[in-house]
Amino acid sequence: MRTLRRLWGIGTGRFGILVVAVILLTAIVSLVWTPFDPGTVDARARWTDPSWPHVLGTDGSGRDLLSLLMAGARTTVVVAVGAGVVASLLGLALAALGALTARWVRESVAVLVDILVAFPVLIIAMMITAVWGGSLAVVIWSVGIGFGVNIARVTRPELRRVLQSDFVLAGRASGLSPAQNLVRHLLPNVAPVFIVQLSWGMAVAVLAEAGLSYLGFGAPITQPSWGVLLSDLQSYISVHPLTVVWPGLAITFTVLGLNLLGDALREAADPTLSDRTPQARTHVPGVVA
Repeated sequence: MRTLRRLWGIGTGRFGILVVAVILLTAIVSLVWTPFDPGTVDARARWTDPSWPHVLGTDGSGRDLLSLLMAGARTTVVVAVGAGVVASLLGLALAALGALTARWVRESVAVLVDILVAFPVLIIAMMITAVWGGSLAVVIWSVGIGFGVNIARVTRPELRRVLQSDFVLAGRASGLSPAQNLVRHLLPNVAPVFIVQLSWGMAVAVLAEAGLSYLGFGAPITQPSWGVLLSDLQSYISVHPLTVVWPGLAITFTVLGLNLLGDALREAADPTLSDRTPQARTHVPGVVA
């Protein structure tokens, strides 16, 4: 609760929390209600400007853009959460192998992680989707694998550092197994670093899903997605530019909110940053004569 209060006290943290809350609420509401059926085509309402009852207008098929954006929020949440789960499991498993096992295993894992980190997450996602085809499941796994190695690279040194702490050594002396020590002592102490990396990973997942769907490797065209919507509307940007603005803003604010939330989480979880006033953080002492 103390960390949450600190997080809410940071401007970027409040912005990130509000953005994530709006996206989650929109996705939940869209399960039971949207202004119009996102799949309904109305030829008489093609390219309607923002007005009542189409608040954001319609596309070339007469579909309501607000309804498509609300339904697309479901896809965004599914991809972000799914990729986060995959990245968490893979990252923590690699970090544990790289910190708690024999030396030859640790070094092998470190080399493997360094090799995989050399490939950007989006490149890994595009390679996997190019082989297995485009679908949400492939996007979730590819982004999860791509960012899981980043989590492992950051979390492994923290695990090694905490492993040398007195309370961990005391737990080992009291008879705790390595797995028990990992659950009781190691993971709780690396949780702040892990959570920050996870929030950034979810932002990358949102951007990757939109980009891959735009290129035709992500969500199928029959499933509402902000990337698919951008791909459908970009051909008409010179004629109906406003229609492209809405999905672009949705992607931008979602990624920005998750990134700022990650920065605020890092600050809230670090007592050396959060316990100081803003003046103390920016104060540069003068040179003593």
